[in-house]
Amino acid sequence: MFKKHAVNMTEGSIVKNLLLFALPVMLSGILQLLYNAADVVVVGRFAGHTSLAAVGSTSSLVTLITNLAIGLSVGVNILVARHIGARDSHRANRALHTAITVALVSGILTSLVGFFISRQALIWMDSPADVIDKSTLYLKIYFLGAPASVMYNFGSAALRSAGDTTRPLYFLTASGIVNVVLNLVFVIVFHMDVAGVALATITSQYLSATLVLIALKKGQGCLFFRISEICFDKREFSEIVRLGIPAAIQGATFSISNVILQSGVNSFDDSLIVAGNAAAGNIEGFVYTVMNAFYHATMTFTSQNIGARQPERIPKIITRACMLSFISWAVVASIVFIFPEQLVSLYTDEPEAIAIAIERFHLVNLTYFLCGIMEISTGVLRGSGYSIVSMIISIVGVCGIRIVWVFTVFQKIHEFKILYMCYPISWIPVIIANFVMFAIIYKKKLKKNSKLYDVKMQ
Repeated sequence: MFKKHAVNMTEGSIVKNLLLFALPVMLSGILQLLYNAADVVVVGRFAGHTSLAAVGSTSSLVTLITNLAIGLSVGVNILVARHIGARDSHRANRALHTAITVALVSGILTSLVGFFISRQALIWMDSPADVIDKSTLYLKIYFLGAPASVMYNFGSAALRSAGDTTRPLYFLTASGIVNVVLNLVFVIVFHMDVAGVALATITSQYLSATLVLIALKKGQGCLFFRISEICFDKREFSEIVRLGIPAAIQGATFSISNVILQSGVNSFDDSLIVAGNAAAGNIEGFVYTVMNAFYHATMTFTSQNIGARQPERIPKIITRACMLSFISWAVVASIVFIFPEQLVSLYTDEPEAIAIAIERFHLVNLTYFLCGIMEISTGVLRGSGYSIVSMIISIVGVCGIRIVWVFTVFQKIHEFKILYMCYPISWIPVIIANFVMFAIIYKKKLKKNSKLYDVKMQ
């Protein structure tokens, strides 16, 4: 493994090691949000509102592709962590090299398909006629970076599985700085418009992918990457797919439910409500990113401890993770509640939009700690190998409830606060269902089975 950078997940203080694992993940997520915001600011300020609209009109498709890649990488994270926990160096490396092969092939296929269907996809999405040419150009260039994006997600998932979350943070910092600098150079100096933003993005993606592969190549012991050992192991591939595809499907389904919620916001036919909601959503993204780090930590810690045949540590991991997630929420949410107007004014100076954003904060941010606990409950199920079960619970409990709420309760009581009550209402049943399911699995399989490492993942 990478002992210099790795967090010990099977021994020592659980609280300390959870923090050592989660803090770099938090910072990585926050940096990513800041870099994305910088992209939007540069294109909006220096290329004009048409270019900004062109880039913005591709966001839902780009998010969908990104969520699919991240979802598949979950399978890599869980599987490699399981092998590392069992000290099975051979299978850990077979899984790693299979994952790199899958990342390369799927990335190239995504790039080719995306490049040639970009314009048609935008037509299907009703992209505005005055921006579709620029949107198509941006999207075609963006898809050329798909191999690097998938490779980075798979490679960083492998590093996290070994407890190394610091170097992905360093790599993201370096690539993010390059992205911002190239944005400014390409757009302001060379006047490349949306093409410049897209080129800056894919350049930074290839840089981060390269850095991850170099880190894996320098690995010693239980996990390392060698070009000569590139392979396609059917057994490891099937488990990556079994664990990753449900997470990818769940991410895609969440995107669809959020589109329906956005349609509910749009139904008020008031641009200030839409603007205020968008500003609040962007700020809440930082709160979610902080708590989501404990989802990754719980999932990886659970998988390693099952591999190490130490299931008795898992309940302690859950309680500590929930405690730390709650504290993190309290700190970040307090900042949002103390300085709401100042934060929202970074996005808009319209008083009505600011008021709408603050109203959403009071509805959603006040109960957002429930989202953190829900993520942890999802992570422990996935880390236990029950990714399909987790997917079904989340899709039915979160997406299903929200969609039904929008088309029933919200239709009868057409108020903004009613729309966003569906967030906490959808989180609670998922938390209960996930923990009940884990309790059953823990009692019947994990706690009693002496061959935990060989338990087939569901």
